[in-house]
Amino acid sequence: MINATSLRAGEAFIYEGKPYLVLKYNLIKMGRGGALVKVNTRNLLNGATVEHSFSSNLSFEEISLSKQDLQYLYKDEKNALFMNPQTYEQVEIPLTLIGDQISFIKEGSTVSVRFWDEKPLEVELPPKVVLQVEQCDPGVKGNSASNIYKPAILENGSKIKVPLFIKKGDRVRVDTRTQEYIGRAK
Repeated sequence: MINATSLRAGEAFIYEGKPYLVLKYNLIKMGRGGALVKVNTRNLLNGATVEHSFSSNLSFEEISLSKQDLQYLYKDEKNALFMNPQTYEQVEIPLTLIGDQISFIKEGSTVSVRFWDEKPLEVELPPKVVLQVEQCDPGVKGNSASNIYKPAILENGSKIKVPLFIKKGDRVRVDTRTQEYIGRAK
């Protein structure tokens, strides 16, 4: 059991039968009354962010989460298949859990997967990936005002805005959280 005052960032616990991960912790002490614990949490089953307020004397069941680095193999209609590079054990993760982020995972690349017992809860992508530009309009000479962007289609099929100097075949760095252009890759 874990006390409400011990729910620091990174702790995982069960509340109302659902697993939560603490993102932010705040302890509020009242004058003569008891303390109140406010935590921002992420529901590990559906990914929703929820704010909870608990009395400081409550206790919760603590859960242990494990993280494994797995290599992405391929996907089918419903699942993505990953492999543990040390044991060669294969793990199927539903595409509904990964969502649109599957387009940023290249075959053979390694990602971190968080597990609760044997059940995968989330896939953590690296914050930046390098992708090749497959299609974009050429930049117009003389159109050199700053912060002008044009649409481009990357090798994974995603569409982003890139600066005018980027051309087809260039490799660009993309933020996986916002799906925005960061810079040109070397």
